[in-house]
Amino acid sequence: MSDSSATTAELDNTQLEQAKDTAAWLIEEAKRQGADAAEVGVSLSQGYSVNVRQGEVETVEFHRDRGVSVTVYKGLRKGHASSSDDNRDSLRDTLAAATAIAGYTEEDRYAGLAPANQLASDVANLDLYHPWAMDTQSAIEDALHCEAVARDDARIVNSEGASVNSGASLRVYATSEGFLHGYRGTNHSRVCSVVAEDDAGMQRDYWYDGGRVGDQLASAEEVGLRARERALARLGAQVPETGELPVIFAPEVASGLLGHLVSAISGGALYRRSSFLQDSLGKPVLPAGFQLTENPHLPAGNASAPFDGDGLPTRPQAFVEDGVLKQYALGLYASRRLNMAPTGNGGGVRNVRLTDTGDSLAALMAKVPKGILITEVMGQGINLVTGDYSRGASGFWFENGVVKGALQEFTIAGHLGEMLRGIQGSGTDVDYRGNIACGSLLLSPIKVAGR
Repeated sequence: MSDSSATTAELDNTQLEQAKDTAAWLIEEAKRQGADAAEVGVSLSQGYSVNVRQGEVETVEFHRDRGVSVTVYKGLRKGHASSSDDNRDSLRDTLAAATAIAGYTEEDRYAGLAPANQLASDVANLDLYHPWAMDTQSAIEDALHCEAVARDDARIVNSEGASVNSGASLRVYATSEGFLHGYRGTNHSRVCSVVAEDDAGMQRDYWYDGGRVGDQLASAEEVGLRARERALARLGAQVPETGELPVIFAPEVASGLLGHLVSAISGGALYRRSSFLQDSLGKPVLPAGFQLTENPHLPAGNASAPFDGDGLPTRPQAFVEDGVLKQYALGLYASRRLNMAPTGNGGGVRNVRLTDTGDSLAALMAKVPKGILITEVMGQGINLVTGDYSRGASGFWFENGVVKGALQEFTIAGHLGEMLRGIQGSGTDVDYRGNIACGSLLLSPIKVAGR
């Protein structure tokens, strides 16, 4: 491969400085056009994605995306516009559009920039940028090997393919209050999905790994083997009987359950009064002994960031201590609507972690005579306003700590608040691939609807 193809997932410091120059120029131009205040975001991403299926290359895609967004304030009115063109004539037009929009919007006394004394001043290097020394030809060979491992069993009858992805991005944020900072980051992944079949029918499953550092990902062989094992394990799946049973959420789905908790304590849902945890500060939302913490400064963390979407400093903090909700996750606008202090969560939470209870998955299964291990959930049956929860699921039946067989086509239902407070154990098998890291979660009995 040529040098250019080998570096498609790299962005250098020169590009970061150019993005900063663009942002600084836009702030000054907004002032010249009569804006009382302005904020600018500049982003750039590029990389490649290699996809193979049935031993053949399906696609090799290169991407390069650029975005510039500008928000101008005229008194208590604001206008927003964006462009994918950083040509300065084009950006002048973008500014003019934002200014025109500001002339038509309603006044909003909660809108506006963070004052200078609240802005992040010490923007730390969080070790987020790690280009992967894998060119596209190597990525093709890697993906082919991954899929070959996954298909190495007569019961694997089809493949949805394997992919290798590598990308780099940069983000710059600037405001007329004097904030101008940016940083670079990388994200890489391997993915594989296959279909197994026996006399009872077909079953599909997959595996993946992703992170900032490509060389720290699970190998192509490990991802392929895990995808194959998971698909084969689901063969012969039965529909369980209806009843109430303890369930264990595997780590890859347990993080989603905690994601609903995070959504319910986030500013947007709270100031709209559309959260089942409205007015819950100081009340138990998890069992005693559990902590839910955020560490946005985790070195090379998948969601780490030195500042939030408002330019406020991010910080390690605890949302839940000893099971009790201690604070909400608030960006600047939501904090003003709620008359509370912002928590550095403009744009969301970053690297959330639930403490474990020291139990392995086997130990969690041994805590109850029988139950269901949930490995996949489907559908959008979550009502954050009421807390009602109902989703399709599949997984495995277990008794006395031993998996007895695969299950499919059933529904689990309960109330999110009761489910979260009913957690009986949190596993040491922590999944760090996403923004919310946790192990398997053993819940008190909930409704299972099957046959």
